[in-house]
Amino acid sequence: MKKLILAALAAAFALAPMSMDKETAQAEELTSCKSAYLCDYASGVCAYSVNETERLPIASMCKIMTLLLSFEAVDSGNLSYDEEISVSDSAAGMGGSQVFLGSGLSYRAEELMKTIAVCSANDSCVAMAERIAGSESLFVEKMNARAKELGAENTLFANCTGLPKEPQYSCAKDVALMLRALLSHKKYFEFSKVWLEDFAHPDGRTTTITNTNKLIRFYEGCDGGKTGFTNQAGFCLAATAKRGDTRLISVVIGAESSDKRFQSVKNLFNYAFAAFESRKIVEAAKPIDIKLAVRGGKQKEISVCADRDLALFCKRGEEVDATTEILLPDHVKAPLAAGADVGEAILYRDGVEAGRCRLLAAEPAEKFSYGDAFREIAGEW
Repeated sequence: MKKLILAALAAAFALAPMSMDKETAQAEELTSCKSAYLCDYASGVCAYSVNETERLPIASMCKIMTLLLSFEAVDSGNLSYDEEISVSDSAAGMGGSQVFLGSGLSYRAEELMKTIAVCSANDSCVAMAERIAGSESLFVEKMNARAKELGAENTLFANCTGLPKEPQYSCAKDVALMLRALLSHKKYFEFSKVWLEDFAHPDGRTTTITNTNKLIRFYEGCDGGKTGFTNQAGFCLAATAKRGDTRLISVVIGAESSDKRFQSVKNLFNYAFAAFESRKIVEAAKPIDIKLAVRGGKQKEISVCADRDLALFCKRGEEVDATTEILLPDHVKAPLAAGADVGEAILYRDGVEAGRCRLLAAEPAEKFSYGDAFREIAGEW
């Protein structure tokens, strides 16, 4: 395996960064919530925070983890979206926000997951928890274990709904970690962007579900998130928005009113989209400036490309020192299909890893045959 270092100075743009005093003043005006956290989705780099690790109740935002475990159950083969899930008396009897599931009735897993994402249905949460883990208490154990795996150091779940129960808590930074993991599941966006929809029950009833996250309709680029409210937690919101190549995650906890939580998240998004940008250092599907040697092939070398973009999240106008480490074998053997995994690229920012991606063969490498050898010899006569 050979290592090549490609130095790339991320060029400064015409816009100069704001002065520290002005930037600080602007940031202080963004939110009056107890806790807030704003970060880049791709890299996890923080753009703004206040009391981000303070342990606080987060109400229904804990359903981000409930949804994450549901999607991961599908990924592992433990669950399918089309599976019919029978609703227990316990699930059907949940209070708070619900979709009024009928005890003993069966619903498709996909539909239950949608109601959790759209209208924060407590009954659907418990139904999914019982199906995946056997009971809500065992599911909560999975929630806490997964939180630790994600690095959520200030999180403890007591149930899968976020309804008041002690002890349970999280923090703005941990909620962002959980939402970031959830957003890696593309099907989630099929649910999170639903604004208004009729939910059909097997017994012929219909319940209209409405998205609790108003920003998906009233903020450009917002396509997902989770609200939360209890008297103890106050008004909470974790949301994501994408414009151009930049996707952001914003979390606020403990707003005084519903309007203030939405306004705070809008302020955070506006601030980051104006002051920051994502600069592509390695572009997906575009051949890099290095060729890979081929042994036993019709051609002596092939082009290599990244499987996804590698970008740096930074302030507009900021000069950033970026280097890319390319890890490739000395050669590959033919035949090799286009798209085959051949190596890895690692992006560093000021010497610290900022991202990595797989390197793929950008073209096929066909095997050199006896007929090719004969034609090559004949051509030299």
